[in-house]
Amino acid sequence: MLTRIVKMSFNEDSIENFLTIFETNKNYIRGFEGCVFLELYRDKNDSNIFFTYSYWNSEADLENYRNSELFKRVWAETKSLFNAKPEAWSVDKLESLK
Repeated sequence: MLTRIVKMSFNEDSIENFLTIFETNKNYIRGFEGCVFLELYRDKNDSNIFFTYSYWNSEADLENYRNSELFKRVWAETKSLFNAKPEAWSVDKLESLK
């Protein structure tokens, strides 16, 4: 399992557009083969910054998503709204306490 973290920053006037894009597509993304978890976070100190966390069964599943028409469409709509370069990390979970 791998976790994908994406940090995105928007101008204030683009946030509602981003949230609409996410709302429209979140179930398709979560339902994509290999995606087992999806969350959206908003930074507490800078309300223009958002993070997505998604869990993927494998790196191949994430790559299949990143090469899909769904990703290409959603990313094209979203990237036009950025006010800074997005950052992304693929990480392995080492430990989880509940």
